Amino acid sequence: MTLAQLAVGKTAVIKTVGGEGALRLRFLDMGLIPKTKVKVQKVAPMGDPIQLLIRGYELTVRRDDAEKIEIDEEQTNI
Repeated sequence: MTLAQLAVGKTAVIKTVGGEGALRLRFLDMGLIPKTKVKVQKVAPMGDPIQLLIRGYELTVRRDDAEKIEIDEEQTNI
């Protein structure tokens, strides 16, 4: 599952960060690091961009970029 597929209000843990070269380094610099929790706060009406809550701050990424980040969705305990 990728970050672009995560529903609004759901939380996940980043598994891998894709992209190559400068794009991958930009993701890492923004805090999109494996084993980090991320929550989707909002999605724009046309589906792009996506607003995330990560490490205590809000980050907005394009849907194309979010598709390069693999996640594991957190399961809620009932």
